[in-house]
Amino acid sequence: MTLNNHTQLPLVTKLAYGVGDLGTAITANLIAFFLLPFFTDVAGISPAWAGSILLVGKAWDAINDPIIGVLTDKTRTRWGRRRPWLLFGAIPFGLSFALLWWVPFPQQQDLLIIYYLIVAILFNTFYTAVNLPYVALTPELTDDYDQRTTLTNFRFAFSIGGSVISAVLHLSIVNLFQDNLMAGIFWAVVATIPVFICFWGTKERPIPTDQGEPMPILEQFKIAFSSKPYLFIIGIYICAWLAVQATATVIPYYITYWIRPENANQVISLTILAVQGTAFISLFAWNIISRKIGKKAVFVWGSSVWILAQIGLFVLQSQQILFMYILAVLAGAGVAVAYLVPWAMIPDVIDLDELVTGKRREGIFYGAMVLLQKFALAGALLGVGLALEMAGFIPPQGDKPVLDQPEAVLQVLRFLMAVVPMILLIIGIGLVSFYPITKEKHEETLALLAMGKHPSPNQD
Repeated sequence: MTLNNHTQLPLVTKLAYGVGDLGTAITANLIAFFLLPFFTDVAGISPAWAGSILLVGKAWDAINDPIIGVLTDKTRTRWGRRRPWLLFGAIPFGLSFALLWWVPFPQQQDLLIIYYLIVAILFNTFYTAVNLPYVALTPELTDDYDQRTTLTNFRFAFSIGGSVISAVLHLSIVNLFQDNLMAGIFWAVVATIPVFICFWGTKERPIPTDQGEPMPILEQFKIAFSSKPYLFIIGIYICAWLAVQATATVIPYYITYWIRPENANQVISLTILAVQGTAFISLFAWNIISRKIGKKAVFVWGSSVWILAQIGLFVLQSQQILFMYILAVLAGAGVAVAYLVPWAMIPDVIDLDELVTGKRREGIFYGAMVLLQKFALAGALLGVGLALEMAGFIPPQGDKPVLDQPEAVLQVLRFLMAVVPMILLIIGIGLVSFYPITKEKHEETLALLAMGKHPSPNQD
């Protein structure tokens, strides 16, 4: 049985928890926006191979994530189950990220592919070792429905803040150092510090020690994926996060080759700032609204706004920069719900699972979500890379992009930028409409847990 903890969390705990996502958000954002162009334009790797390298790293996560998820569930220390992983994983996480931005074998594609495959696997391992225990901290800190939404809000406020800062400053940092590796080291240090702050600023709730014999991994996954609410969240999250990552991955190409501004780097930075800055501000508004109308309605409203922006991006023409900024702001208001809603729903499913099984298995549920997050990013990077190569993308000549791309490349960029995210969001709206856990349902679950009651094992 779980322990009830309806006391308000202190602000310092909320801030420390929120800042914990700053570092991983910075690294994920830099990979989403800039690593594929770095591979193709700086390291000189073909778009298809560049996307494949990132996909292999995420394929490794299919093994790595569930193992770490189970290990965190079994961890018992004076610091709790999740926080020790933050303490000991922070430095390897930062170091492996920095190595992604090194070109150790210039103009030797075969050796570079091998090098980046190894580093991608290492980085994804250490990213998981930090990020998965972090996201599993939410139900360890409180079991209150609204406080969990607030924690998620703090988390993604810092997450989007980190995304904004890194997106806007990265190209300037590269220009300042005149070296991608030095820029990578700079961001690695910036990303590592918040992990330590989160460790020192949070404290896990006591957990029951009579959890019984550990269940085999496959059996745990069988139970987790037999939860219909969890399957709905997975579907919602895949659609929303794929839409985010597909847009993020293609933005530099879309602006450079379709919008064609005179200063492409500046316009790219300002566009990302408009999207992520608006998403940052919108998080607080959506959090307040969700308390009145619920998480499901917030997702529908936000996604609908986002779809309107994607329609505008599809019809946008070359040099219409001001209109693109306006559409970026509109899209940012919708992007916020992709950050907020799915992660705010997960702790409610974990409580329902505990009601059915008598065990808390945050690591299993969050492990699958983190894995899906990574595959969404890798899938977007690979998809963009393959699509550009098949369309006949002409790589930069030296450090100058070739603006006269084949018509097929330009149409692929429009399709990836607008149509693909629209389709995903429409599917996500359909799924969230049938999500069964309401605030009232969750309160009922907590009441039964408090009384130690465990009804029949049916999570419908």
